[in-house]
Amino acid sequence: MTSDDLLDVLLAGGRRADRATHVERLPGRAGRAAAWPDWADPDLVAGYRALGVEQPWEHQVAAADAVHGGRHTVLATSTGSGKSLAFWLPALTAVRGSAAPRATVLYLAPTKALGADQLVGLERLLTTAALPDLRVATCDGDTGPEARRWVSEHADVVLTNPDFLHFSLLPGHRRWMRLLRGLRVVVLDEAHAYRGVFGAHVSAVLRRTLRLARGYGAEPTVVLASATTGDPGRSAAQLLGVPVDDVVTITDDASPRGRSTLVLWQPPEVPGARSLLAATATLRHAGAPAGAVDEPSVDAPPAAGRRSAASEVAELLADLVASGARALAFARSRRSAESVAAMAQDHLEEVEPGLGSTVAAYRGGYLPEERRALEGALRSGALRALATTNALELGVDISGLDAVLIAGWPGTRVSLWQQAGRSGRAGADGLAVLVAREDPLDTYLVHHPQEVVGAAVEATVFDPQNPYVLAPHLCAAAAERPLRSEDLALFGPGTRELLDVLVERGALRRRSSGWYWTHADPATRLTDLRGTGGEPVRVVEEDTGRLLGTVDAASADAQVHPGAVYVHQGRTFLVEHLDLEASVALVQAHDVDHRTWAHWASTVDIREVREVRQVGRVTWGFGVVDTTTQVTDFTKRRLPDLAAVGGDVLDLPPRTMRTTAVWWTAPPEVLAAAEVDDGSAPGALHAAEHASIGLLPLLATCDRWDLGGLSTAMHPDTGSATVFVHDGYPGGAGFAERGYRLGHRWLAATRDAIAACGCTGGCPGCVQSPKCGNGNDPLDKAGALRLLDVVLGEG
Repeated sequence: MTSDDLLDVLLAGGRRADRATHVERLPGRAGRAAAWPDWADPDLVAGYRALGVEQPWEHQVAAADAVHGGRHTVLATSTGSGKSLAFWLPALTAVRGSAAPRATVLYLAPTKALGADQLVGLERLLTTAALPDLRVATCDGDTGPEARRWVSEHADVVLTNPDFLHFSLLPGHRRWMRLLRGLRVVVLDEAHAYRGVFGAHVSAVLRRTLRLARGYGAEPTVVLASATTGDPGRSAAQLLGVPVDDVVTITDDASPRGRSTLVLWQPPEVPGARSLLAATATLRHAGAPAGAVDEPSVDAPPAAGRRSAASEVAELLADLVASGARALAFARSRRSAESVAAMAQDHLEEVEPGLGSTVAAYRGGYLPEERRALEGALRSGALRALATTNALELGVDISGLDAVLIAGWPGTRVSLWQQAGRSGRAGADGLAVLVAREDPLDTYLVHHPQEVVGAAVEATVFDPQNPYVLAPHLCAAAAERPLRSEDLALFGPGTRELLDVLVERGALRRRSSGWYWTHADPATRLTDLRGTGGEPVRVVEEDTGRLLGTVDAASADAQVHPGAVYVHQGRTFLVEHLDLEASVALVQAHDVDHRTWAHWASTVDIREVREVRQVGRVTWGFGVVDTTTQVTDFTKRRLPDLAAVGGDVLDLPPRTMRTTAVWWTAPPEVLAAAEVDDGSAPGALHAAEHASIGLLPLLATCDRWDLGGLSTAMHPDTGSATVFVHDGYPGGAGFAERGYRLGHRWLAATRDAIAACGCTGGCPGCVQSPKCGNGNDPLDKAGALRLLDVVLGEG
């Protein structure tokens, strides 16, 4: 089916035509081939030719030549452009052409699934090329001790992830001496995924790896494969800790591309429907426990809301599958992925009994064997569609997909084009549909297509000098091999001062020969690369002891608290007990007709003002804050009408995090000019806070889930009404600072998004937030507009 045929299916003969706010048709292009390099191993070339690659594309040869020449290289081209060949050709050629010590290759991927997928492709190439002497293997947290030992002693190519390097390979580097001594090429795949705090962690891990390899006499070349991003050379140099001139940057994509279509889509208004957020705002009174006030909903007028993105995508996915298409549906959360799959299955069963079994959910938290079985079923055609989180955004090879549905803005244009590029791979036509959630940014973007299609993709933003990230890695580096003065430049400016702090606090010991880790506990336990707040919480079925999956530690209080509903492949379980010390949630299978939503309370305390500027009567600040959050209670909501049917108070500990924030104040004279009095100030400030959090991702490489916020009519640290927006990671991630730098532009976009929304009192498309711990109460849309007008008018 062509992309036009698929679009006709979604438009349903014109019945849904008004939902498509914009259709962008992107022309295809012919590929530009080049000759195989003279230095390439002839057996490898023969293997590629046998697999159908008669000639490589120009960008593949340019990158391979640079890597073969010993230059750090970043290749930033589109999804499906063949980046793997560009790094495997020089890497495997180096292994085959090496004398003792035999050259080795280290491949790093941000996910285990991608590493496993690369192994399949690599083994296919080596089998076809008849090269049994090249030994390749994955090694990660799922690898057993015996297999791990074989890999360390024999593998020429090791495929793993940064987490395994940090927790196992680097602290046990003496067992991996053979690999590190021969290390010729390091591959960093999907390098655009290393942003924010995760990017800073991976940067430190890479620098530790290069330091140890050099200590064993190796001088590896690093090749980074990335999606199309802004300024990939600078990002690559920042990851490696080298000058940007030391990195060869290749962005001219010579691969063929089929015609593709991108559709911006807004679900319809459903008169009388109550969205979850609207229902929550009505039902939940300030200070009242969740579920304690059902009566007000009876008298409250039903809020006109739009159909949820999940419901819309589920119906569209079912239509595509019923028409014979193969598709992916990307959802913003694990809960949403499960929901989309379940609803699509129900729709398809109504069309044809048994057809629902061709759709499944795929998300993080599944066991490795479950993920790989699902990937294989989609490749083979046993499954026609998956509803997935961004776990399948990266380069897992699932070809032959006709369409991609994206339930909500994925956070960045980089991610949008990565997800959209999963359709129509290998030069075929493709269709991608971005379905807006009820969210200020989504609403804004589907009505401003120039911000999606015409705007440049973002640069990857991270701060490798973040002391909360770098300090534990310096401890880990000292534990691996004492730090010497000549090592400090590798870790960047400010390293010496940070080491002095670590010595003063007793973390490291200073001697004339360097800095030493002298503690019995492993230094690697000081940090968590993924910023998840600690060891993942295992979800275990109480009656059988079966491990169902895992939940990030930072999300556990809200997702697997006692009484929570946990969904796994469409089955529902109730959480009976959460043991935070043991990181275990015990669940029992129950068929229930409700879901649960947690609520929390937050405070923000300013600890350090780094920058401040006065704009008329408004003060803008940027600095270090402590944020304290505590999950306090939860609400049960019946499906599908989301009516509150109970809830309970929870006894969970508060969690404090030091991070960075941007804030602006509204002194009494500004509030008065905006006609915002004491009674309306909390609602106006709260609405402005929500909308501004929703719009900041327009200017920074983040999404609203990377951010937090707080608004108050009087903050003790500023002495005025204040709106805070803070990074959601310890030490900060650079997002709030970006908001401070672009404050006027940020608030102007926020004001425009609120004004453009057609609702009267506020909705999820403008000022309501899907992550508000106060149930979106109070909110004053009109007051927020007046306040932002005055703030922007100050200059």
